[in-house]
Amino acid sequence: MTQAQIQLCSLLLLEHFGEIVEKIGSYLIRTGPQPLRGISSDTGLLLDQVKKGLCVLIHHNLVTYQLQKRGVVEYEAHCPRVLRILRYPRYIYTAKTLYGDTGELVVEELLLNGKMTMSAVVRKVADRLTETMEGGKGLKKPNDGIWEQEEVLPDGSQGVWERSTTRWSPKTLGMSRRTWTCPCPTGKGKRRRSCEEEESGEHKAKKQKKEGESVEPPQDDGIYWQVNLDRFHQHFRDQGIVSAVANRMDQTSSEIVRTMLRMSEVTTSSSAPYTQPLSSNEIFRSLPAGYNIGKQVLDQYLTLLADDPLEFVGKSGDSGGGTYTVSILWDNPPIPALPSSKNNSPVFGSRCARIFRLLLRKKHLEQKQVEDFAMIPAKEAKDMLYKMLSENFVALQEIPKTPDHAPSRTFYLYTVNVPSVARMLLHRCYKSVANLMERRQYETKENKRLLEKSQRVEAILASMQATGAEEAQLQEIEEMITAPERQQLETLKRNVNKMDASENQVDETIFVLESFIESTTRKP
Repeated sequence: MTQAQIQLCSLLLLEHFGEIVEKIGSYLIRTGPQPLRGISSDTGLLLDQVKKGLCVLIHHNLVTYQLQKRGVVEYEAHCPRVLRILRYPRYIYTAKTLYGDTGELVVEELLLNGKMTMSAVVRKVADRLTETMEGGKGLKKPNDGIWEQEEVLPDGSQGVWERSTTRWSPKTLGMSRRTWTCPCPTGKGKRRRSCEEEESGEHKAKKQKKEGESVEPPQDDGIYWQVNLDRFHQHFRDQGIVSAVANRMDQTSSEIVRTMLRMSEVTTSSSAPYTQPLSSNEIFRSLPAGYNIGKQVLDQYLTLLADDPLEFVGKSGDSGGGTYTVSILWDNPPIPALPSSKNNSPVFGSRCARIFRLLLRKKHLEQKQVEDFAMIPAKEAKDMLYKMLSENFVALQEIPKTPDHAPSRTFYLYTVNVPSVARMLLHRCYKSVANLMERRQYETKENKRLLEKSQRVEAILASMQATGAEEAQLQEIEEMITAPERQQLETLKRNVNKMDASENQVDETIFVLESFIESTTRKP
């Protein structure tokens, strides 16, 4: 774990959970597993504050605990899980793209709360939909009134939900399948009830509460759900592969690969190096209706993909018109090298990027060979190679002809150590995100007074509009913010939006680099 990762974790915890939780989380990340009283004494926090802070971290799956042999419970923070907070906007946007507004709200609620019961999720999402959607149309109850207790979304898609088993009892674990009636999604405001039973149930609950009787807990009490981040990462990985195929070949090839990934996303493990073999006939039947390509054309595309040096698709057999697989593990440089070369271009220029790609393709080259293949003058090529060598983008390998390692009798070959470059770029990305967050916090702090004034004016305007104030009164309130202040607010908003977008873009590169490093260290 690098210092850049620890700093970024500290900034994320501070921004999302406050100073106390950040102090506890950062301490655990730096020191490793610690007992409760050790955390309290070393951080200088009260025991009650430490307990509440740990409760928040555990509920958000950022800290785990384990009973040691001595009978002491030790708490351990997980830095990779904390860094996933940076990717929360991307998870929510992906859920909205795949499953609409309801899916977006479900994932957002689960990410904000760590883990929740299904009844609580349905209730909160229904309330939010009731407030925002026209006509009072909220979350609809399933036709059969039953939701399966499985890792399945309401539309049947696998795996974006994950069941938290921290509170399963042995009796529950022994049951192969359990169902319960999905709670009726009632929202706030004036809206017709979805069923008569709900009205009678609410009336009964209110009556029991007034009489001081105990209200029965929900049927799913103690069964918690959380977002399966690995499934989102699998989706991001598949999208990266499809995009790389589209850049390499054409849109039809990428759609064929997308179809193959979609067919095997449930049957293939996330750690598998290849997807399950699919026959040409199966792929042809599963192609989207909009792609009117014949079976012969499909076979030609599959042959081109299989013969491509990047090996996105491999042929595994001849049955069923030929069986094909998609390479998942990024154990070859082609896909991860794309962000490396792109990052190299703005730093050193397009000619350095050309040399970098050339070394990736040829593996080892002498300086004279680099000049010839890249078609760059000798002096410029020498300067560029030394510049990238000083920044550790390329490495120099010495191959002596004689044991004395005399320079005149030694070959000097330039090469790219892709895993090393990926780790270096990943470290720089962490530092970049931390710098962006600190700059955004600084800009917000410097303009705190102006932001508070703007919020007060907006609140007054909303209140007056609700009471039916005249246009002249509203205009007078708006003029409380002067033209220079309004311009300053616009500049601040534009800068903050740019920094937010930059954080998301850097996180996309972080995901690619992390996936590549993980695939090179993992044995198939």
